[in-house]
Amino acid sequence: MTKDLKDTASSTQRSKQEESTRQLWLNADCVCFDVDSTVCVEEAIDELAKFQQVGALVEAITRNAMGGNMSFRQALQTRLNLIQPTSERLEQFLENYPSQLTDGISELINLLHERQIPVHLITGGFHSIVDPVAKQLNIPLKNVFANRLLFHTDGSYAGFDENEMTSDSGGKGRVIEYLKTKYNYQRIIMIGDGATDMEANADGFIGFGGNVVREKVRDNAPWFVNSFYQLIDQLRNNTIDSISQTNSDDQHVDK
Repeated sequence: MTKDLKDTASSTQRSKQEESTRQLWLNADCVCFDVDSTVCVEEAIDELAKFQQVGALVEAITRNAMGGNMSFRQALQTRLNLIQPTSERLEQFLENYPSQLTDGISELINLLHERQIPVHLITGGFHSIVDPVAKQLNIPLKNVFANRLLFHTDGSYAGFDENEMTSDSGGKGRVIEYLKTKYNYQRIIMIGDGATDMEANADGFIGFGGNVVREKVRDNAPWFVNSFYQLIDQLRNNTIDSISQTNSDDQHVDK
């Protein structure tokens, strides 16, 4: 009986959290997206690793990092040391394997733009891969927070810029804090598939499982969706309901 009561209380609390997040989604003044496995179908660093013939090793490290089992900077350093991307190979990768957008993301971002809601991309990925995605989605490059690969003069890999906010654990939270300070946002929503997205301390978090489901995120996100069309429907249906109510009121007044 005690367990049943606890389960009921937990379920009720979860329902309240989801409803609160749904309402925040309808009134957000800024929406931030993770990129890998969220805006885009793939984990770009894993695809780059496959291109460099070290795919299996890097994928295992990515799973640990996204599951929150190791520091982000440690995972990033380890993966890049294995991949050893040169500037030439990176150009070849971008030409042959452009990022694939997740179904519904273009429509969702267009809808947010129509409503004049600023959209930002916050990712542990790399500007060289993410910036073309931002351009495709009409997101200003100043709204992209990502890591920057460094190369020696001969094009060989030299590391990554450790001054970027997203280059270490907690980086996405630092970006959220920066956006609040710079633009005075009050209702920031973060959308993503990973633990680092959930822990970014946005005003609201929506877990995304359309490409891959992270158990930690699925089990702890206040609102978890498997399709961007769920978010589109929430926005559109709310608008339709508001318009219907307004029309109903107008008809009542006319009578």
